[in-house]
Amino acid sequence: MDIGNMMKAAGAWNTFKRNHPKFPAFCRAVSQRGIREDSVLEIAFVTPEGERLETNLKVKASDLELLGQFMDLTQK
Repeated sequence: MDIGNMMKAAGAWNTFKRNHPKFPAFCRAVSQRGIREDSVLEIAFVTPEGERLETNLKVKASDLELLGQFMDLTQK
C-alpha cells in the first residue's frame, strides 16, 4: 500500500472511531480477555427497513492469527 492510501485509510479509521467510540472500546475489552479457540463471535446486520441478518462463528485455532491482526488494527 502506498503512503497516500495509508494516510487515506488512517483518516477514515479516525473518522470511524469518532463516529462510533464504543467500537474501539469493545475491541479493547475483547482483546484484554483474549480471543481464544472455541470463543463465539456473533454478528448482526439490520437494514434501515428493519431486515435483520445474523450469524455466529466458533473461533478455530486457524482463525486466531487473523483475528489478532484485526484486533491490533482497532487499537490504533
